[in-house]
Amino acid sequence: MNKRVLFDFEIEFTNGGGIQGQEFRLDIDGDDISDEDLARYIVEDMRLLMVGKVKILNKKIINEKHKRRPADDEI
Repeated sequence: MNKRVLFDFEIEFTNGGGIQGQEFRLDIDGDDISDEDLARYIVEDMRLLMVGKVKILNKKIINEKHKRRPADDEI
């Protein structure tokens, strides 16, 4: 069974400003993901710099087929 996480997020930057996302979906391995791991995943995957505070809001684990190909899949 495939699991995804559906959530909202707010990211503040240490040099001012920020970004947010609503009803964002990400593929996950396993049945759950901590807020800390999810925040780290977003920051690394989006290659964000100078990140301050990250808030994860309205997190739900859903059953839905993964959308992203595994990195080791051949094209």
